[in-house]
Amino acid sequence: METYKRKQLNSDELAALVAMILSDLKAESVKSLNVGHLTALTDVMIIASGRSSRHVNSLSDAVVQRCSAAGYRPIGVEGGGAGEWVLVDLVNVVIHIMLPKAREFYNLEALWDLQES
Repeated sequence: METYKRKQLNSDELAALVAMILSDLKAESVKSLNVGHLTALTDVMIIASGRSSRHVNSLSDAVVQRCSAAGYRPIGVEGGGAGEWVLVDLVNVVIHIMLPKAREFYNLEALWDLQES
């Protein structure tokens, strides 16, 4: 019997898959940041906005479902109830999906979008 082995995606390929999922569901202002040189916790951080709490939750649910189907089950999902900010942790890729007002207030891009040293 032949066994099928799925090709493992590297961090950039997994980030591209997540960006495609977000784009398919009309996420707004999707930004991918390479943060591996800043932290040992993850390689890529993706930040996206949803138009409403329902949209934010729908985006995070789609990321979890489609990445799980591809063999990348998240180690954690936080914030799904309120839908203002949902974090999906895929280990090498961490996704923040936020309402625009939360994204503006926390301004994660300014915290993490630093040039490599």
